[in-house]
Amino acid sequence: MKSSRRFTFVTLLIVMACALAGGIYAPGQAGAAVAAGEDDIRAGLHLFSSVYSQVEQYAAERPDPDKAIYNGAIPGMLRTLDPHSSFFDPRYFQLMREEQRGHYYGVGMRVGARNNRTMVVEIFAGAPAYRAGLRPGDVLLTVGGKSTEGLSTADVADLLKGPRGTTVKVTVARPGRAEPLEFEVTRDEIKRNSVQNAFFIRPGIAYIQITQFTETTSRELDESLRMLGEQNIKGLLLDLRGNPGGLLNEGVAVAERFLQKGQTVVSHRGRASSEKRYVARDGSPLRNYPIVVLVNRFSASAAEIVAGALQDHDRAWVIGENTFGKGLVQTVYPLSENTGLALTTAKYYTPSDRLIQRDYSSVSFFDYYYRKSTDTQNKQDVKMTDSGRTVYGGGGIAPDEKAVPPRANRFQMELLRQAAFFNFTAQYFGKTPKDLPKGWEPDQQVENDFHNYLVDSGIKFTEAEFAENHDWVRAQLKREFYAYAFSIDEAGRVALETDPVVEKAIEALPKARALLENAKKLLAQRNAK
Repeated sequence: MKSSRRFTFVTLLIVMACALAGGIYAPGQAGAAVAAGEDDIRAGLHLFSSVYSQVEQYAAERPDPDKAIYNGAIPGMLRTLDPHSSFFDPRYFQLMREEQRGHYYGVGMRVGARNNRTMVVEIFAGAPAYRAGLRPGDVLLTVGGKSTEGLSTADVADLLKGPRGTTVKVTVARPGRAEPLEFEVTRDEIKRNSVQNAFFIRPGIAYIQITQFTETTSRELDESLRMLGEQNIKGLLLDLRGNPGGLLNEGVAVAERFLQKGQTVVSHRGRASSEKRYVARDGSPLRNYPIVVLVNRFSASAAEIVAGALQDHDRAWVIGENTFGKGLVQTVYPLSENTGLALTTAKYYTPSDRLIQRDYSSVSFFDYYYRKSTDTQNKQDVKMTDSGRTVYGGGGIAPDEKAVPPRANRFQMELLRQAAFFNFTAQYFGKTPKDLPKGWEPDQQVENDFHNYLVDSGIKFTEAEFAENHDWVRAQLKREFYAYAFSIDEAGRVALETDPVVEKAIEALPKARALLENAKKLLAQRNAK
């Protein structure tokens, strides 16, 4: 595309984005206000054009129009609004749509940069890459006959994608093998279920993990409950830790599965839109079991809508740490040239009418996203749950019970920093391919081999540290071996076996039961009046 065409397109885009941000298309605006707004936009665009013209003519290096606009002008404008309004160039807009749909076409693995090389980091369960023989730790040398040297991980990922049924040849270097290995992989539809784990973690106690909210999440949840046999559930752990959110409607659909008909799930209102309230459309007599919701500082947006709705209606006991605190709703506007604009158009409120959005007016965006402390709240935004428990806005969803994983010690941090378990596992299987039986546990020989690997790799530790961390080392080895031999999904399930927060959540089920029974009593008393 020629620069002039791109510049014209982006100029029009800025006009539209400014109009949306300024509310020009909102009904009821006075003509004089519109005219004044248009004059401001014209003046701003004239100044921008003048600056760009000077840069293009006199800058020491000629500017790249794409970078100047996509990475500079538009993001710069959106940063003046809030931390969540975003512009998506064609590639990232496509990736966002793939995430929302929950599937794409490719080989089914995640690649990453390690030691200036592009490496297979994860392989998805049953994916073409796994069936072809690729494994974590493989270093990608060529993809489709093209060398990966000098390519970004995003470029390599694009080479691996393609239409269903087409093939791609991949050459890799595998630890422990002297010669490169070549694989021919047939691309297929790769489904990334947002409900990645659903099983009975104890007799009668179901565990369901939702990793994000895509177009299929509520349907996946229904399928998981049917698969488990909902009539057999005596208690449920709903894990939303690390869930960044996603589609608002899907968050609502998940929350209403566990609420009574007519109960509010969430509401939102914006400067250019009237209040919209979402309510549970029907209830289910089967869902009369206690629920514990697990959250952490990375649970955000739609995940907070679910946690907030269940907490405000005393339907679930929330355990973990304060959630992220994103109470803003983005509307996605598809634009020309396969780009998109995610613009904050409203704020959402939990059923008790609290706004959980953290303040971003007095901190940098870096501090906003990577804050050290999550324990903030707006003392002016005090609300009550259905049974009269006090809850606050302004700082995400505060859990009913704090539960944070223990901090890693020096030995653990060093091994994780060096990717010791990942590298050892790739080397272990690379030297002599082995089948790993289900239910495998690390034996003394594997522990000794790992110990010797640490010594040979020059990783500093003491024998006392190795002995003190024996159980932790065994758990990490088991997880990494399962990720290599089976899939990252199997590894995640194995990790839950030693997860202290999950253990605390199981212990908290009686509290969730008491909360549920108390809420039912109060509701019956109110209905009797």
